[in-house]
Amino acid sequence: MFFDNPLLKNWNTPYKIAPFDEIKDDHFSEALEKALAEELREIQAISDNPNPATFTNTILAILKSGKLLNRVLSVFYTLVSADANEQREKLMMEFSPKLAVHSSTITSNEKLFNRIQDLFNRIDSLNLSAEEKRLLEKIYQDFVRAGAALSDKNKEAMKEIQERLSTLGTKFSQNLLADERSWFLELEEKDEACLPDFLIKAAQKAAEEKGVSKPIINLSRSLIIPFLQFSPNRELRKKAQEAWASRGEHGEETDNRPIARETLALRRQMANLLGYTNFAEFKLETEMAKKPENVESLLLQVWKYAKERAQKDQNILAEYMANDGISDDFYPWDWLYYSEKRRQKEHELNEEEVKSYFSLDQMVEAAFYCANKLFGLSFQPVSLPLYHKDCKAWEVTKNGEKIALFIGDYFARSSKRSGAWCSAFQSQAKFPVSQKPIVLNVCNFAKGSPTLLSFDDARTLFHEFGHALHQILSNVTYEPLSGTSVSRDFVELPSQLFEHWLTVPEVLKRFAVHYKTKSPISEKLMERLIGASNYDMGYQTVEYTSSALVDLYFHLEDTEKDVMELQNEILSKIGLPEAIKMRHATPHFAHVFSGGYYAAAYYSYMWSEVMDADAFSAFEELDNPFDANLAKSLEDNILSKGNSLDPEIAYKRFRGSLPKVDALLRGRGLI
Repeated sequence: MFFDNPLLKNWNTPYKIAPFDEIKDDHFSEALEKALAEELREIQAISDNPNPATFTNTILAILKSGKLLNRVLSVFYTLVSADANEQREKLMMEFSPKLAVHSSTITSNEKLFNRIQDLFNRIDSLNLSAEEKRLLEKIYQDFVRAGAALSDKNKEAMKEIQERLSTLGTKFSQNLLADERSWFLELEEKDEACLPDFLIKAAQKAAEEKGVSKPIINLSRSLIIPFLQFSPNRELRKKAQEAWASRGEHGEETDNRPIARETLALRRQMANLLGYTNFAEFKLETEMAKKPENVESLLLQVWKYAKERAQKDQNILAEYMANDGISDDFYPWDWLYYSEKRRQKEHELNEEEVKSYFSLDQMVEAAFYCANKLFGLSFQPVSLPLYHKDCKAWEVTKNGEKIALFIGDYFARSSKRSGAWCSAFQSQAKFPVSQKPIVLNVCNFAKGSPTLLSFDDARTLFHEFGHALHQILSNVTYEPLSGTSVSRDFVELPSQLFEHWLTVPEVLKRFAVHYKTKSPISEKLMERLIGASNYDMGYQTVEYTSSALVDLYFHLEDTEKDVMELQNEILSKIGLPEAIKMRHATPHFAHVFSGGYYAAAYYSYMWSEVMDADAFSAFEELDNPFDANLAKSLEDNILSKGNSLDPEIAYKRFRGSLPKVDALLRGRGLI
């Protein structure tokens, strides 16, 4: 019943967080139906208002609507992605198309759009503040791009497309998770003997969760990548690498290839309805890049240098393989294994030794330390009922004032989708009431006692915490402009920039502490670690850039070709080395096909990296990674502004001018 459903009650909880200890899966269907109906009633009241449109009775009224739905969805989406089960996945399949239709119903409300359009046409005479003007422009643009200005016939077509895309995206995600859950490789004693202890322990824990007696390698990145690095058994590496690379393309129920093909076709139709030549043109119009040719130019410039470096590296690695007495061609399952051998030789880095200095708890504290020194933030652990026993929460204060709640969910499990991400149960806002951000970082680290991270894992933790800082330090009036609600090719700037503080010697000396002896990392090991930070960057850049180029060209093409055929044509055209696979092949390219957020925009990590390389150099120029004045400028001009300010203006205020691609190439050591 309504009054028994905790999702529909006021949350008289600390920080107004969801009462996870009361919420059951059976509560979601009722809550979602009631929340959808409530928002439609609220929207109808705005559109039926007999008074002329004003900023208050239309734009601010829209912001007041849908609060219940947003609250329910923030909980539901978190559970579906971070702790899925059969019932939650069924609910997602049921409600994804309903939510798409709901959104289309609002944006196709002609009377509502007429009110918004009337205000937009009079924007310069409304005496609005800069942020109010930005909000009106954003809402108008969002409605137009959702089809509000189309004819009735085309509005209906748009609604059908969006409904279908929503269903396809949900199915793509669930297929991928199903493939990742189902595959595992049992290890025999002879296979274990050659693996480092941390990997054996992680494989044993994975086996316990699966109910299998022997240690297993599954398709969690925290297991599969170190296995490919350290297993000398070439046949097993081949099995593991091919399983990793073929997720989503096994045919039958979980085959993502037809989903990708239909998704691309529907996106083309949607873009055409809105008057664009292709989906990439539509998508990039609102990004910093603006046009597909600007994205292509960046990616191809980087591709040239990365490919040259990768081919030189491959020749060296092939010699390592020949020294093992293997005269075969060099394949993708050989790269990480021989690259690790080369890394150990050239940089004297042993992964097991490195991991012993990077415990999860210490790296979390390191991130907090940097946030304190840069922005004056303090983090105090708090005990709250959360959605999973592995989650931890911290109260965030600044100058003694509570400003946010931060939650970390760090461990891999079969109910969690792969990857790492930052989301918010609640974003910062001052209207219609003041609300403090409740921010969530989700990762997939192999759980241990203690949990030890690779250097790449630690970098991932800092990356996601950079996103969290963007949310925590947000200081705007309106939630649609808050925190990470910025263009996709700007949103990665704070996250990638924060990664740089992981390699600051002061941070490493203080927090890279051996988990047994408690001794700090030695100067020699620290120097070797920092010196190897760009190691194998040709490989890493090639696997990423090939994915970004495929994504871009997919959304430029006007073709009904099979997606795998088209993918292979693109890879052939750019000359992807045979020993390197795309980071995300089409059937498991969740960034692009699980939803539209990164569609035609996977390049955005690299666009942001051009800025982050340049931005950190500002601290390096002062020879002080914690310079107080520069940190304040970063907070005032970028981290606190959300989308209340054009990102190009925001960056120029911080740095003076936009950087060139050379900043990225130097940062990656490619020139």
